[in-house]
Amino acid sequence: MDLKGKTVTIIGAARSGLAAANLVMELGGKVKITDAKPRQEFEKDLVAIRDLSRVEIESGGHTREFVLKSDLVVASPGVWRDAEPLAWAREAGIPVWGEIEFAWRFCRKPVIAVTGSNGKTTTVTLISKVIEAAGKKVCLCGNVGTPFSAHVLKDVDYFVVEISSFQLELIETFRPFIAVLLNFSQNHLDRHPDMQDYFNAKARLFMNQASSDFAVLNSRDEWSKKAADKTRARVRFFNKPGETRNPNHLAVLEVARILGIADTVANKVFDSFRGVEHRLEKVRVLDGVTYINDSKSTTVEAGRWALSTMTKPVILIAGGHDKGADYSVLREMVKLKVKKLFVLTKEDTTRGKFHKAFDGAAALADYTDMAEAVSAARKEALSGETVLLSPMCASFDMFDNFEHRGRVFKEIVNNL
Repeated sequence: MDLKGKTVTIIGAARSGLAAANLVMELGGKVKITDAKPRQEFEKDLVAIRDLSRVEIESGGHTREFVLKSDLVVASPGVWRDAEPLAWAREAGIPVWGEIEFAWRFCRKPVIAVTGSNGKTTTVTLISKVIEAAGKKVCLCGNVGTPFSAHVLKDVDYFVVEISSFQLELIETFRPFIAVLLNFSQNHLDRHPDMQDYFNAKARLFMNQASSDFAVLNSRDEWSKKAADKTRARVRFFNKPGETRNPNHLAVLEVARILGIADTVANKVFDSFRGVEHRLEKVRVLDGVTYINDSKSTTVEAGRWALSTMTKPVILIAGGHDKGADYSVLREMVKLKVKKLFVLTKEDTTRGKFHKAFDGAAALADYTDMAEAVSAARKEALSGETVLLSPMCASFDMFDNFEHRGRVFKEIVNNL
């Protein structure tokens, strides 16, 4: 699509929407933004727009008239696929794309896209570092932190894009050269009616691939293996029987091999890698107590992984916005690993589900303030023990995103 002289309406003034707005302006289009929140709630974020004077903004709700005066509608990932503004546009014959699809329309370089219920950020980070180590130019973007739209015009050899199920719901032509599905487990059941619908969203990653592309799938994950039937691409399996290395490393190795990068290059990257911010990130040791920031843990399986790495008693801070998860599957692990569980949330539903899942498995205490929870954890923890923030929930009850939640936790811990 040639955007010169065209009007593009962005639904949602969050990070991806604002990046899309900048891309529209760079390509000569006119930008409109509509957001359900009052403008004062996102005013500070508007500094990300290069020329705000050129943007028409609607706040405090969406109106049909505002949306219909558009040649294209682009939805932020947080906008549900059946949201009313999108329905208005579709009824009027106006194209509706997600931010990933929008950026893809202007992409001229191969894309390596990674999705999955857990491990996405670590995997895309490692893939980008391996490609860099092989002497190629790479751009890491997507759900990992900076939107695809903010970088798509860059001159690089590869784009490595982390993608969520939300972002895949509104693609049409998006076609990665290499598509990776790491794993699949219970998540986002507040947005998807059931596991099959959630899987169908993930599997859209493969729907436009051709025989010249690659699908990289987890051979020990039954849901992931099903994706082999959803693609015309060449299928490569990782985590095969007999392979004992870290599954995320095995996925990265498979991608590297497709790109012709030697295992020795990847192994050097693995040896020097010190982890990703907000994912089992060691913040500090104080009075013999280790404080770990695992704010990226927004699923039960991420919480399971975090707890499985703990060898000493844990004071666990968990909770947030519930996504329909069944926390009770971790009851035995919590009973084994957790000395005390601090439920940090402003939502009664989340609090109730944690108590139902873990009453009797660990001592529980409720908090609605991170500083109070951390202060109480410090008093509770003994030398040699660990205070672990691994929420297993979304952050939206109290924070802008998981990064915000992690930064707040780290600031409080570092000021103890």
